[in-house]
Amino acid sequence: MALRLTGTTPQSDTSASRPGQTADMVALQARNALTRGDVPAFNALLADAEALADRHRRFATQLGLLQAALGVTAEASEGLALRIFIAVAEAALNLLESEPAEPVLLNLGGVALYELWSLDAAQALFKAARRLDPELADAKRNLRELARRRRIAGQRTRPLHAAVPGLARRARSIAGRARPATGLTLSLCMIVRDEEQMLPRCLAAVAPAVDEIVIVDTGSTDATVEIARSFGARVIEQPWTGSFAEARNASFDAATGDWLLYLDADEILVEEDVNRLRALTGQIWREAFFVVETSYLGELGSGAAMVSIAPRIFRNRPAYRFEGRLHEQIFHTLPAHLPGRIGQTSVRVEHYGYLGSVREAKEKSRRNIEILKQQAATSPSTAFLHFNMGSEYCAAGDPEAGARELTRARQMLVDEGVLQACIFSPMLFSRLVMALRSCGRFHDAAAAAAEGLELLPDFTDLVLEQAKISEALGDEQAAEDLYRRCLDLGDAPARYGAMVGCGTFLPHLHLAELSLRRHDTASARAALARCVAEHPDFVAVAAPYAKVLLLDGVSPDQVVSEIERLGNLPARVRQSVAASLRQAGEPGAAEEQYRLALDATPANAWLRTTLGELLLSRGAWDGAAELAERVPDDDPHAALARRIELVALIGRAPGTSVQSVLRRAVRAGLPRAEQGVFETWARMMEGEDESQALPIAGVPILAVILETLLSAGDAQRFNALLPALLSSKLDRREQRELLAGMFLSRGLLALAAQEWMAVCEQRPDARALLGLAQVARRNGMPEDAANFASGALELDPASTTARELLAHLAAPMPPGVAQEVVLDA
Repeated sequence: MALRLTGTTPQSDTSASRPGQTADMVALQARNALTRGDVPAFNALLADAEALADRHRRFATQLGLLQAALGVTAEASEGLALRIFIAVAEAALNLLESEPAEPVLLNLGGVALYELWSLDAAQALFKAARRLDPELADAKRNLRELARRRRIAGQRTRPLHAAVPGLARRARSIAGRARPATGLTLSLCMIVRDEEQMLPRCLAAVAPAVDEIVIVDTGSTDATVEIARSFGARVIEQPWTGSFAEARNASFDAATGDWLLYLDADEILVEEDVNRLRALTGQIWREAFFVVETSYLGELGSGAAMVSIAPRIFRNRPAYRFEGRLHEQIFHTLPAHLPGRIGQTSVRVEHYGYLGSVREAKEKSRRNIEILKQQAATSPSTAFLHFNMGSEYCAAGDPEAGARELTRARQMLVDEGVLQACIFSPMLFSRLVMALRSCGRFHDAAAAAAEGLELLPDFTDLVLEQAKISEALGDEQAAEDLYRRCLDLGDAPARYGAMVGCGTFLPHLHLAELSLRRHDTASARAALARCVAEHPDFVAVAAPYAKVLLLDGVSPDQVVSEIERLGNLPARVRQSVAASLRQAGEPGAAEEQYRLALDATPANAWLRTTLGELLLSRGAWDGAAELAERVPDDDPHAALARRIELVALIGRAPGTSVQSVLRRAVRAGLPRAEQGVFETWARMMEGEDESQALPIAGVPILAVILETLLSAGDAQRFNALLPALLSSKLDRREQRELLAGMFLSRGLLALAAQEWMAVCEQRPDARALLGLAQVARRNGMPEDAANFASGALELDPASTTARELLAHLAAPMPPGVAQEVVLDA
């Protein structure tokens, strides 16, 4: 079995030993010379490479020469092969003498000594390479092959060449010295502006890991600068120029450490990784490191997150600088073509910058789009620029523009022949497929997903998108199969910029939704229960899980107990759980969840008004008024809050209090028609006659108030307000329909029947007969219900509700009515 050399070959455009010569050209010269047996010419090429000033060009050329030489031995005579192995071993050890900590060269030297049957020396070099870089798979495989050779052939007693013993001694000495460096320093570099909320947590987490903190402040007006200096940071204050790259480079220019780490204020180093980060500075053969970044999305604690790898740690070299006004990049300046120069670490950084409301995210994206447009006007068009433009358009809620820009980026990568190798290709495909699906271009989205999976077969995010596309096209079985495939694949590798959960909890959630659509509550419950058990951090499952448990007949107390197993639920999640409980007819349990959410976010006006409405429906007038009263008049929810106050107060509080709230309601934007309803009601409750008929525009809010009073059991105020409806300009037939619907929804069947019978006495119509059918059904009178529904269908053959009711009652359709079922769109 052949030994593995490095696993990576230097790219052809990276280095040259003489002007105009690439590394490949130099390697070709070496192969030609060694094929002729001219080892001195090979050594001369090595000497030329050593004279190269650029370290990366020098390393690439030297590596290419050693690999080319080992390649020639496959077809060389035994004598020539022996001479070449000696030359390679000597060259590798010469290079390692001054800097033994070079895993790739240690491995190459080990290969040459292995072929010279100096197995102990080869083993020492392979082990040293593995000790420095445990991820160097070639060295691991080579150690296995060396052990196999020993088992098969035993230990040779005579060296193949007189030079071998000396080479072996040198190799063992070098292997012993191949250790990470010590004493190197790390500088943290940041750019900030008005970050007093996030900066303390960021600096507290990373300070133990760094030797220096350099912060460029671009115009903070809060306490950011003072906070930075309290952590010992050197603060450079300079005006914002509109270029993120310029600001970041200023922080790099000022840093004095051997290594540079850059973070933003909304990024937190995981505490357990401090020592791991410090240890990286000893890996002097590296030029940069990727860290694992988890970006939390939506609301903190919901479980929504994206995991990616990001180059954040660099050697402090002038060549490594950012470019780009926005979405600035530095990776293209690094020697990524050289094996072992860029390392992947397990150091974790948590990013909180994507949290917050959709509105805020859209505003930020619109700002970014303008910056990118300015960059496009002054810079060459690149695939990366269009990728960023497309990403920002999607974030701003414009998937059409996003799909257009992302498609252009993809085509540019295809034209350049780098689509598969491009570092952002996975995210490009993921965002393109989502944008196309959001536009309703399902077949285009499916084609893009298939292309992406051809290049990245383990990219679970694209399989999840395929499932959603199949679901949108109505193929639920294909969708189910694809969701299950996601579970088989698991989450995609972090290097793809993958969403957390695409191979774990999200498919469970979608499978539960499919089961509910099929009215299979048991399967839905099983899927969500597994999700809760296996992924308790995904608290967004709480609301759908509560809904399924309620549908399955679980008591509210048990439902809440199950949900609490998920731990400290964010306010947004508790709101969703409360909505499920309320929809299931459990207002008491819903109120408890709303209150817990409000305790966590006391300034949340939407939550105050939602809870206030719930309290109104329960007749808790004082509690509703108290909640609503605390919503400021300039809040977007102020008009609703004032409505809640008025419903709670009219007829229960002094007229002066009601008038005060009415004035506040007008300031908050209460429409004139609604204002008239409340004024009329207030006068009626004060005993004044109200002869003026309400306009039609005031009837909707009047109906809401009446239904609220009815559901709360406040008969006195309901009856006091009812004349306002009866005297309104709404047609008497529609008044009866409105009242009958209220009575039916509240279980007041006799009153509902009375209203619909009054309609039928004047002139029967389909709506009144259908209403009577519903009353009869709920009274346990199926034959009467079927008769009324049949009568309704005769008058209105298009009535879907009448057809569904007859189908539920298993009653025949009336004569002359088509039998097919019309599906409600």
